[in-house]
Amino acid sequence: MLLFTLLIISQSSLFSQQKVWSLEDCIIYAVDNNIQIKQQVIQTEFQKNSLDLSKLKLLPSVNGTASQNYSFGRSLDQTTYTYKQQNIQSNNFYVGGSLNLFNGLQNYNAIKKNEYTLLAGEQDLQNIKDNIALSVALDYLQILLNKELVSATSDQLQITLQQIDKTKKLVDAGSTARGTLLEIESQSAQEELQLITMKNQLDLSYLNITQLLELKTPVGFEVVVPAINVDTNSIIAGNIDEIYALALESRPEVKSSELQLKASEYDLKISQGGRSPRITFSHSFNTGYSDIRQKVTVDPVTGTITSGNYPFKDQVNDNINWGLGFTMNVPILNGWQVNKSISNSKLGVRNSQYSLEGTKKQLYKNIQQAYADAVAALKKFTASKKAVTSMEESFRYTEQKFNVGLVTPVDYNAGKTQLLKAQSDLAQSKYEYIFKTKVLDFYKGIPLNLVK
Repeated sequence: MLLFTLLIISQSSLFSQQKVWSLEDCIIYAVDNNIQIKQQVIQTEFQKNSLDLSKLKLLPSVNGTASQNYSFGRSLDQTTYTYKQQNIQSNNFYVGGSLNLFNGLQNYNAIKKNEYTLLAGEQDLQNIKDNIALSVALDYLQILLNKELVSATSDQLQITLQQIDKTKKLVDAGSTARGTLLEIESQSAQEELQLITMKNQLDLSYLNITQLLELKTPVGFEVVVPAINVDTNSIIAGNIDEIYALALESRPEVKSSELQLKASEYDLKISQGGRSPRITFSHSFNTGYSDIRQKVTVDPVTGTITSGNYPFKDQVNDNINWGLGFTMNVPILNGWQVNKSISNSKLGVRNSQYSLEGTKKQLYKNIQQAYADAVAALKKFTASKKAVTSMEESFRYTEQKFNVGLVTPVDYNAGKTQLLKAQSDLAQSKYEYIFKTKVLDFYKGIPLNLVK
């Protein structure tokens, strides 16, 4: 059994290490396992329970009591209405309750308030999910960027290592000074250090995304590398106002603020209902038993009055009492509690209005920023692509001259460094542009996806 269990665990571990995660896989897993999302789900359940409780308040209240009493000393005999020095055992039974017929529609308004609060909570949950998805997309693209930087740095190092082999042969043949070899080897050491730095950044990006996904370790975690091509003739679809109009209709943070405003308006109605009279219907049922009580009987012929044992069942049946009643409570002066409650509720409505306005303004600012970033990133990508094309041609020419001894190692290494920097700038601008366009799609309500 132990060997079988270990085999199952090892197979499961091997499967998790072999799994390659797409962006959609990462987003789904993060949404299902993120702690913040789980907490918001619990908060939404609290809000649902509050709604259910406000609905249940429309039902009448019913309560019952049953008591067993012992009395010692001087007690009243209910049969003769005289006091006796006797121990008494008695029972009392009661069932009663009330129903609120009218209280200024406070119960109805409480239900509506809790309905809007629940809907706002659901939108808050969706907003958290969207933000988590956006964070996952950013970390995912960071991995893809770091992979490209590692690949570019590794390619440059391989070129340097090939040059070292060529230079060694020339040094051995006596056609090149040994100092040239030492300079290239020094460049190789710097590039190895740079490659290690790039790999460390890649490892950190793996760590960041696995922590966001609530995975225990990044060991064995790998992502799908989709084919991403950016056309330099690309344009940013839509303008800021068009994107903002779409976002107003789809973004959950806006819907949440609107629903919270509705909830605060019903909270004001609840407070205003405190000025209204309250009409309550009450009902009750009583009965009881006493062991000293005697059953009195009158002979219909002789008129003789006698008393005897009064059984429990007979007493309970004979002592039944029903009651129905209506009560109206009119608030007159309650220490200005109602007025202050109304005043605070009005302030709550104004605060919710400001919150909604602030949410819309912040959304517009975010779209403005994302749009400007996307336009800038596209310009940077276009310029970087031209720079890489020029640098590749320039380095190819420099490399040819270096191979025939027309360029010093210093110039050769400078050309290589400039090419690597241009390639890095191109990769960074590409993924920056992709992320910013995905942010704009995010505000348009388009699901995050790297494959169009």
